[in-house]
Amino acid sequence: MNSKCVDILVIGAGPAGLAAAIAAKEDGIDNLLVLEREHNPGGILRQCIHNGFGLHRFKEELTGPEYAQRDIDRAREMGIEIQTDTTVLSVDGKTHTVTCVSSAHGVEIITAKAIILAMGCRERPRGALGTPGTRCAGIYSAGTAQKFVNLEGYMPGKRVVILGSGDIGLIMARRMTLQGAKVLACVELMPFSSGLNRNIVQCLNDYDIPLYLSHTVIDIKGRERLTGVTVAKVDANRQPIPGSEIEFDCDTLLLSVGLIPENELSEGAGVKLSPLTSGAEVDDVLQTNLPGIFACGNVLHVHDLVDHVSNESFRAGHAAAAYVRGQLSGGDTLDVRDGDGVRGTVPQRIRKGVSEEVDLMFRPSGVFRNATCIVTCGGREIARKKAPIFTPGEMAVVKLKPEIVAGLDDTVTVTIERS
Repeated sequence: MNSKCVDILVIGAGPAGLAAAIAAKEDGIDNLLVLEREHNPGGILRQCIHNGFGLHRFKEELTGPEYAQRDIDRAREMGIEIQTDTTVLSVDGKTHTVTCVSSAHGVEIITAKAIILAMGCRERPRGALGTPGTRCAGIYSAGTAQKFVNLEGYMPGKRVVILGSGDIGLIMARRMTLQGAKVLACVELMPFSSGLNRNIVQCLNDYDIPLYLSHTVIDIKGRERLTGVTVAKVDANRQPIPGSEIEFDCDTLLLSVGLIPENELSEGAGVKLSPLTSGAEVDDVLQTNLPGIFACGNVLHVHDLVDHVSNESFRAGHAAAAYVRGQLSGGDTLDVRDGDGVRGTVPQRIRKGVSEEVDLMFRPSGVFRNATCIVTCGGREIARKKAPIFTPGEMAVVKLKPEIVAGLDDTVTVTIERS
């Protein structure tokens, strides 16, 4: 059994892990290691061959592989060690000891002064939905279908129905159409889409693919292979309405029904998780309840844009470097709470007495038009942001200026008020 010690250990070499490692290296941390279970770094971006990435960070439009390659190249230029084909088995949150295994190195015990969790997220499977019907072939998560088409050159099917309007599902509606398939419908349980508006326009409207809001799949047909699905309208309690059924003859059903942060390692380490985001509860520098353990990217909360993942992860890398050098201020923290119309604000805590800009990120609990997000501390207003629309499909961000953060002395509450 091999053992080693590093200053910072990053788990995951997707956009979050790479950005965190680059930031830590820029801050002078040379004894740094990144672990990745896949054969190549880059994470999910490797299979996202569509454009639209990098507009905020690089001020130009890139494909997913192009975006990832920029960070991969930067990491290599800086001499950051990325150990691929390595599976992390456990993380000890108290001793900062990580057990991992790979064919090249066998079982390894790695001790780190600080650990950055950047494992990303996974798709919610069919089993979590409870949809009745047979267990026939032809049912895939949207991400699995994306990997088949973009990386492996396989077409999952020719007549497609998509359940859920998450961004991956919307993008795959366009991708399957361009590959020659007929996308019959995109079906969404909620009365609003969970994807970005630009993807609804560019991936559904531009290709005349109908979006059925307040509908769901109530039956799956076929024995060996999927032959069709039954879709029905749902009421306010999300129960199917009798007589509203629509039959679709199809050979493929793609599921785009939500993403779940990959937090099994975090939970095993003793990291406190939020029931709202399914990610870690963190402070304003993305440190968890365990000193020296940080979380960033989609393992913390599911983002809309990779640009935001990178920016958040840079902050985690800088904070981890400061922790290793003994320069990270700690002490008492103030709670950040969700008010009306707000769900899953990150961070959940702000360190008392610091004077640094803090981004409060959250998802609205519903669709609010011409509304205002108001941030209060001890009953007094400290920030507000007005928008023509707040929707769960798009992450909302409210910035607290350094001088505001320095004056915080009570619980911070984030609320959306209708105009």
